[in-house]
Amino acid sequence: MEARILRLNTAGQPIEWLHWQEAVCLYVRDLVAWSLGGFVRRVHGGHSRLTGLQTYMDLPAIIACGGNRLARMRLIPPLTNAALFARDHYQCLYCGRSFTYGQLSRDHVHPLSRGGKDKWNNVVAACKRCNQHKGNRLLTEVNMELLALPFCPNTAEYLALINSDRIRGDQMEFLRPQFSTRRNWQ
Repeated sequence: MEARILRLNTAGQPIEWLHWQEAVCLYVRDLVAWSLGGFVRRVHGGHSRLTGLQTYMDLPAIIACGGNRLARMRLIPPLTNAALFARDHYQCLYCGRSFTYGQLSRDHVHPLSRGGKDKWNNVVAACKRCNQHKGNRLLTEVNMELLALPFCPNTAEYLALINSDRIRGDQMEFLRPQFSTRRNWQ
C-alpha cells in the first residue's frame, strides 16, 4: 500500500491523511508552511524549455499547511467500524479472542433500544456470537463483563488507527507523544 502524507495545521496539530496528489495541490497553491520527516514520493513534472531537464518535487511524510481556510479540528473523531475494530485490536471485548474485520460487529454496551448512544464510549468490538448472546440486554442481565473499557480516541490516536497498515515510522514518531498516557498503545 502507498504511504499517505500527514497533514497538520501550522500549530502542528494533526488534521488528516492526504494522498500525494492532494499534497502536490497544496504545494502548488503555496499553502505548505513547513514539513517534517523523510520523503514519501518523488513526483515528476514537465521539461524545462531552458535546460531541457525534467522538473520534480519530493513530497515529505508530514506537511503543515496555512491559508485562509484550515480544516477545523475535530474534537470527536467519526465512529466507524474500521476505526473501532482497530481501537480494540480486532479482539472481541467479551470473549477476548481475535477475529478478522468481517467476523466482528459493533456492540452497544448500553443498547440503543434502552437509551444508549452510538458513541465511542458506548461501543466495543464483539464477535457475532457474543453480540448475539448479549442481544439488547445490559451486561449485568446476561452475566457478561468487558475486558477493557471503551474510550474515545483523540485526533492523533484516531489518525494512527485509520492508517495503521501504512503509517511510516517518522509519522508515528510525530503522533505518539500526542497519544493519551492513560492508554496502552502497541
